[in-house]
Amino acid sequence: MKRYLYALIPAVAFLMIFTNAFFGHMIFVSDTEQVANKYSVYAHLQPEWNSDSKNIMFEVTNSWYKSGKDSNGNHVMEASAKEYNTNQLNYINGKSYVELKHEFSDCQEEWQPMLYRKAVDTVRHEIEYVQGKQLSTNPDISVYPDIENKNYDNSKQQSKIKNGYVQYIPICTSNDFTSYDYSLKTDNKDIGFDVYFVKSLEERTDFFAIEQSFDYYDDKDCFAQNKQSYSGTCKNISKNSGLLVVVPDELVPWITKFTINLYEIDSGM
Repeated sequence: MKRYLYALIPAVAFLMIFTNAFFGHMIFVSDTEQVANKYSVYAHLQPEWNSDSKNIMFEVTNSWYKSGKDSNGNHVMEASAKEYNTNQLNYINGKSYVELKHEFSDCQEEWQPMLYRKAVDTVRHEIEYVQGKQLSTNPDISVYPDIENKNYDNSKQQSKIKNGYVQYIPICTSNDFTSYDYSLKTDNKDIGFDVYFVKSLEERTDFFAIEQSFDYYDDKDCFAQNKQSYSGTCKNISKNSGLLVVVPDELVPWITKFTINLYEIDSGM
C-alpha cells in the first residue's frame, strides 16, 4: 500500500502542475470566506546567546474568516509586488537578535498559493500522513501528534526556558472573540518547546518577569509544555491574542525550524 501511495502522489502532483497551464487561474481559489496568510519569521541570535546555533525559522500558516464587508473585495496579493521587511534589531530578556519578517504577515490580504507550492505542500502532507507524522487527511489542515520531549523532564524545561527565546505569532480575526485550532512542531530533536495562547504581545516581555505577572489562557487545550509536536484548540480568545512559542537557549543544529498552523474555527458569523 505504501509503495502504491509513493508512486501515486508524485503522479498527482505532476497532473496538478500540468493543469495549471490551462486552468491555473481557476483552481485553488476558496469558495468560502476563509482566507490565509503564509509567511516566515527568521531570527538570528546575536553573540550574547549561549546557543551554538544562532538561527531560528518560524514558518506560519494563519487561516481566518473575513468579515462580510471584506469578503466582497479582491484582496488576493501578488507575491511579486511584495517585498521583505528590512532587518530589525530587537531585544528580549536583555539579549539581542535580528529578526526578518515576510510582509505576508499583516492579516490584510488573502494569499493564494502558486500551483507548484500547493502541489509540493500536498505531496508533503500525504507523505507525512503515511509516515504517521500527520493526523489530518485534509491537505489544507495540519494536525500533528502530541509528542513529549524525552531528553529531560518538564521541571528542567521550565528552568531552561526562563533564559530562552520567545516568539510571538499574532492571530487574524474579524471578531472580538474567536476560537482557534492550532498545531506546531520542531525539527530540533534535542530540545522541547512551550506554547501558550496569550492575550497580547506584552506577555512576551512579561514571561521573563521575576514576579508572577505572565498571563496566558489556562484552559488545558490553550497551552502545552516541553513538547516537540503538539495540536490543540483554544476557545474564546480575544482579537489581540496570539501564540507564544518558547525554547531554551541551547540550540545546536545550524538552524532550528518551527512549523506553525493556525485555523480560526467558523463561528457561524
